[in-house]
Amino acid sequence: MSRTQSDMELEYLNRVPARNEQSSDGSARAGLIAAVALMVALLSGCGSTRPAKYYQLTVPADAAAAAVEKPDTVPVTLLLGAVMTSHLYREDRIVYGNGPEQLGTYEYQRWAEPPAEMIQEVLLRELRSSGRYRAVHYRRSNMQGDFAIRGRLYDFKEVDGGTTSARVTLELEMRDLKTGATVWSHYYTHDEPASGKEVPSIVAALDKNVQRAVKEVVGSLDQYFASHAVK
Repeated sequence: MSRTQSDMELEYLNRVPARNEQSSDGSARAGLIAAVALMVALLSGCGSTRPAKYYQLTVPADAAAAAVEKPDTVPVTLLLGAVMTSHLYREDRIVYGNGPEQLGTYEYQRWAEPPAEMIQEVLLRELRSSGRYRAVHYRRSNMQGDFAIRGRLYDFKEVDGGTTSARVTLELEMRDLKTGATVWSHYYTHDEPASGKEVPSIVAALDKNVQRAVKEVVGSLDQYFASHAVK
């Protein structure tokens, strides 16, 4: 009889620590889950307070007068191809230079479209609004034209040196679609001073630089066709 009672007491004592351990493990898991949930909530709250800001270049409006052929209009159709570039400028993040070799991007300051595409659109609109050509279109597989223009964008970034500036470097060339020969090319590079170090100031300087580049390109094309009669 006494052995049976001792066995029962031993069994009871052995069961009590096990229950305490299970309770402790459950509390630890509950605490861990609560901590993770709190961290997620804090991160979500931080994200909501830093919305991304988007910027775009100034795009010239299509002039209504450009639709009417002028006496000095060059009787050609220009086809504007894609502007090739590195992956940095095929994305929407604003790029800055950190020294001569290192580049970085802003996380919450972005372009509305990739820079190469925005520059292509600005050039297309500027050529159309000039009224100098019979037609200007994006190059498509089924589009017929006389000359094809294509380009490459090398730089479109903030540059920090003695002063902060915005660098644009691009190169364009035009090919005669009848002969296949490259008949014109233009290289542009310029550092436009920024009014400040804030991103909006950098964007304004890049925009001004692109407008300058496009007007220079359009002027160079005018000179080419003025000196090369189209038959």
